[in-house]
Amino acid sequence: MLQVAVVGSGPSGVYAAQTLVQQDGVAVRVDVLDRLPCPYGLVRYGVAPDHEKIKSLQNNLRTVLEHEHVRFLGGVEVGPESLPPARLLDLYHAVVYCVGAATDRRLGVPGEDLPGSHSATEFVSWYSAHPDVLTDGFQQDGFVRGVESAVVIGVGNVAVDVARMLARGAAELRPTDMPDAALGVLADSRVREVHMIGRRGPSQARFTTKELRELGALPDTEIVVDPEELALDPAYADPSGLPAPARRNVEVMRGWAQHPTPGRARRIRLRFFLRPVALSAGPDGRVASVRFERTLPDGRGGVTGTGRHEEIDAQLVLRSVGYRGVPLEGLPFDPGLGTVPHTAGRVLRDGAPSPGEYVAGWIKRGPTGVIGTNRPCAKETVLSLLADAPGLLRKEVPEDPLAALRAAGLRPVEWSGWLAIERAEEELGHSLGRGVVKIPDWAGLRAAARGTAG
Repeated sequence: MLQVAVVGSGPSGVYAAQTLVQQDGVAVRVDVLDRLPCPYGLVRYGVAPDHEKIKSLQNNLRTVLEHEHVRFLGGVEVGPESLPPARLLDLYHAVVYCVGAATDRRLGVPGEDLPGSHSATEFVSWYSAHPDVLTDGFQQDGFVRGVESAVVIGVGNVAVDVARMLARGAAELRPTDMPDAALGVLADSRVREVHMIGRRGPSQARFTTKELRELGALPDTEIVVDPEELALDPAYADPSGLPAPARRNVEVMRGWAQHPTPGRARRIRLRFFLRPVALSAGPDGRVASVRFERTLPDGRGGVTGTGRHEEIDAQLVLRSVGYRGVPLEGLPFDPGLGTVPHTAGRVLRDGAPSPGEYVAGWIKRGPTGVIGTNRPCAKETVLSLLADAPGLLRKEVPEDPLAALRAAGLRPVEWSGWLAIERAEEELGHSLGRGVVKIPDWAGLRAAARGTAG
């Protein structure tokens, strides 16, 4: 039987496992390993809590992880301090790394590291109860305490998510699975203005129209766009030549520009052709404003600076300008691309395929596409693996890798442990008069997995 380890239980990892066990004529057993005791990756910890339809994708991923030839093993960190890649490869015929892109791109401007300046991912992880947040101290910061004006740099779906969450009211967030501490902080929020800013024009924004329209549906929230600023985009006057998604985005923004809705309690301003050049601190040492340079289209799809500047007051700055893969010690890594070198998913070492090592998802192709993009990506990798299977099966591996993991001192959280976490989160929500509420810390998750929470 072909024994495969998939590292990462997000969509790319689960799709890889699904493709493996759906193949006819090949006996496969798949262990899906994850550093966290909880499965689903960014579907659990990256999708906004008010996006119930997208979060319901967990049900599809669950079906795969409950397959008789698939086993979830959480709480297993692959790396030199825990389970080195070389040792992992000794235990399985093949290993598929689906570890995503774990860090954010930086702005590279003065003041970026001031208190009150964060990556959007840190904010998302905080309100999504990622257990690393408590470790890093962001829970104590609270993000929005004392904030009246926030700047979100970026015009993709993550930027729209965080702008929307900043403008949401407590009554709208209470039915979600947001951790209670974050809910309390956001309930007391005094944020009244959110600026979402892109360095290029509206026709080049990366958000989907569905996400964009959700901003306009927020209760008691005015959406402000400047017609003169939009008109700097050559495609704005006549968007007919744009791809359909960009054309729809422009049409939505044109409608907001033509039909403003003043007099609301909160305001989201969509700004374009502004490039951040510096963040400035106030008397308390925290970020107080962001300086931008006005840009204009350069005729080649990019922008050029004009030398004119604008200052926007903000006590919170969230950058959402893309993700980046990080090296996993023991695997080759291309620092320029932020990916593992590969050919059709086969990991390359010194330019040659490394037997039994594969990649899928963002660590393979970079942080591009939507959740569904991971399915064909994983399929390509799995087909490469299956083509290599006759050679891989010649290697002797333990009959049960789990026993070897335990012998090495690891204590994986199996599916029963995850189900115990689910029950504990239901009980926590019930005790708070809410629905399911996520457990936000490592100790709580581990206790729940052991059935000792409470």
